[in-house]
Amino acid sequence: MRSEKKDYEQCLTWIKPSFLWMMYRCGWGTKADQETVLAVEIGRDGFDWALGNACLSHFDGDEHADRGVWRRELKGSPARVQWDPERDLWLRALPYRSLQLGLAGEASRRYADEWTVGITDVTPLAQEVRALVRAGETAAAAALLPEERPYPAPEGTPGLGRVS
Repeated sequence: MRSEKKDYEQCLTWIKPSFLWMMYRCGWGTKADQETVLAVEIGRDGFDWALGNACLSHFDGDEHADRGVWRRELKGSPARVQWDPERDLWLRALPYRSLQLGLAGEASRRYADEWTVGITDVTPLAQEVRALVRAGETAAAAALLPEERPYPAPEGTPGLGRVS
């Protein structure tokens, strides 16, 4: 029983707010077991709660006194923040970062039970944008991308000083 709980606590649900980063991660919905792409809309209060209760997914000497402090913070945190390169239409890395937010324990339960306000299957959109990019119709592909705006992350969001 104890090992089952430990395994559950190590499982993370990742929120990837960037459409193109998600396309990079799932290969436009073509990777095995990632053929369906869902857009999950969550409330701002929940997202901010997760950011406010998160720690960096990796050690950063500018934010942590030492690796032991970071490990303790990571173990006790219900959320993880990771900053990865944003992607373009060809899924190439761009020179700025996109947030990935991992949820476990209390955060993943709140995400499923309280924060989620809508779910949309965007698999057909992913397929259409990919087809347009492959056909060289980048302006048409870009016009179909979901609107994304910079998010005013709360003060204290882990790693924010390095990416803003």
